[in-house]
Amino acid sequence: MRRGLRRVVALIAVAAVAVGVGGCSAPSDEWSTSSTVIAGGSTTGVYYDYGEHLAGELSTRLGTPVTVAETNGSVDNLLRIASGRAVVGFAQGDAAADAVAGTGVFQEPLAVKAVARLYDEYLHIVVRADSRIDDVRDLAGMRISLGAENSGVHVIATRLLEAAGVDAATISDPQLGLAESIDAMQSSDIDGFFWVGGLPTPGIAQLAENIPVRLLPVEQAWVNSVNASHSGAYRPADIPAGTYGIEEPTLTMAVPNFLMTATDTPDAVVEDIVSTLFDARSRIAQEVPVAARLDRRQAIFTEPVELHPGALTYYRDTRN
Repeated sequence: MRRGLRRVVALIAVAAVAVGVGGCSAPSDEWSTSSTVIAGGSTTGVYYDYGEHLAGELSTRLGTPVTVAETNGSVDNLLRIASGRAVVGFAQGDAAADAVAGTGVFQEPLAVKAVARLYDEYLHIVVRADSRIDDVRDLAGMRISLGAENSGVHVIATRLLEAAGVDAATISDPQLGLAESIDAMQSSDIDGFFWVGGLPTPGIAQLAENIPVRLLPVEQAWVNSVNASHSGAYRPADIPAGTYGIEEPTLTMAVPNFLMTATDTPDAVVEDIVSTLFDARSRIAQEVPVAARLDRRQAIFTEPVELHPGALTYYRDTRN
């Protein structure tokens, strides 16, 4: 960006703050040495949708292309961020907690930190409306996708099955991502699939328009059991009536979703990202409804994952 234009943008930002409106400051020069890729997820999921719109906003702000990458989800995103292949990415709170602790699927701690808590994600266990599967314990012996390899979906699916007393080895699991699971469901190649995402997840909404679906309920005792054995990141939740054309609410479990970055990402770059995230919230929410749930007061609650210093600076400098 030219020096004169940078100064105009900075002055506009100062004026906006003065009247109580969040504005953008000039982007940091440290972007020249940083990745410009956002680690998203399945192209039919909320991660990719959110990431695509955030990438567009950052591209406009920076004057340089920022792109979103299709990935397998949380675990894959965290690995990409830690290796420098993405500047930020989306991750479930449980997977992020495992990453910083070096537990679960992570053989050693990853040098990653949180940028913001974005919204809660909901576990979906999707079957056809006319399926004979009525309960999680009916999944034994069935063809069920437990999520793609290196996905947060697979993490939650295996933990829930253990809590429900279902041996995952008895399930025929093709390890599909969301888009592939939807295709396989429509062609009757699988009996159901697990998914963890915001409400509504676009791909599942489209699937429900093509074939009637049901969501299997999750008992609170199972949620409590998973929490006792793992990070404590989960809570009982309802998927509201009317979602995906299902008349009754469905008991399930929810987990917070974080925007993550590498520990060594320059502070100024993270400040640019989190500032853009909040400044563009209403615009992004017009296309990605969960973006409206971003809340400055809640965004800082990412424990046990530490906030990046650049994000902390933004939150402290923009306190009311």
